[in-house]
Amino acid sequence: MSSVLFFEHAASGHARIAEIRLNAEKSLNALTLDMIDLILPQLQRWKDDPDICAVFLDSEGSKAFCAGGDVVKLYRAITDETDSRFPVDFFTREYRLDYLLHTYPKPVICWGSGIVMGGGMGLLSGCSHRIVTETSHLAMPEVTIGLYPDVGGSWFLNRMPGANGLFLGLTGNPVNAADALFLGLADRAIRQEYRETLLDQLLMAPWHSASPEQLVGEILRKLERQSADTFDQMSAPIKAHQAMIRQLMDHHSLSEILQAFDQLDTQDPWLQRARKAVLKGSPLSIHIIARQLQRCRHLSLKQVFQKELDLSVQCCRHGEFAEGVRALLIDKDQQPKWRFSKLEEVESAYVDQLFESPWADDHPLKDL
Repeated sequence: MSSVLFFEHAASGHARIAEIRLNAEKSLNALTLDMIDLILPQLQRWKDDPDICAVFLDSEGSKAFCAGGDVVKLYRAITDETDSRFPVDFFTREYRLDYLLHTYPKPVICWGSGIVMGGGMGLLSGCSHRIVTETSHLAMPEVTIGLYPDVGGSWFLNRMPGANGLFLGLTGNPVNAADALFLGLADRAIRQEYRETLLDQLLMAPWHSASPEQLVGEILRKLERQSADTFDQMSAPIKAHQAMIRQLMDHHSLSEILQAFDQLDTQDPWLQRARKAVLKGSPLSIHIIARQLQRCRHLSLKQVFQKELDLSVQCCRHGEFAEGVRALLIDKDQQPKWRFSKLEEVESAYVDQLFESPWADDHPLKDL
């Protein structure tokens, strides 16, 4: 069976609701290049179909919407050197899909239930109506595999309040539904049991009587109100830890930030997790993430994806990413041998070359 399923549901009048269902439950719907190559042209076709009023993006199974990109295949391509084009092809088409979602002219409703990490965050963040549920577990944990928060992370991390974007980039700490709303990563929190109800109400909506955006908004607003008691009681650890996050991040240099984490004396499990991730993460990734957010702060969305493609391809060429994937997902020894053992050992010139574009003229995303 296909790793992505497509449906066109008959709605009122001549209207139809399109559905994209990620269908790789065993791999937690990890996004492969084959899946991207199925979704991208289908979205283009639906964009030009006047009878398609909205797109519903969800997944098979309740455990994960999408647990990330196909980093294992990226690892194989990098280390075997049998398909040197694969990293370029994968990231180019993944970012092209993410950009299309961000700029899609019709409502795209994403049901971000369960695990939403890495490439899944790229899909969710691009949609016009981002839904989280009581089981949502959002994260960008790339610091643990020698990479950085891509798929538009330069865009959405920079738009979070305060220093939360840098904190989450450096720690990869998980985000639940309540915090997703606080951070602007989601638009609505709706109980997981209402998924079929949502689809039914989309099919029954009077699409001829109002704009698609208005009708979708009304349906989601009603379901969110019906779900309020679930989320009113939910803890929001990121929101609750704002004073400490500000204290940890409010330093002049990365070395001072890491020193603050190192000296953090706490019994709070959430803060302990953040501390452990930063201190065990790739020192090179920490430098990349800080530089990434600073450099991309004022870029357009198109420029963000172009710069991220440059950086992702360079990261694949310089070994740190492959070593992080090896330690976490291949050998699973949890003992990555980072290129630099300490933050202070990372040379600025080395980081500079990672931000250089591999393409002098013909950038693969120049036509976004």
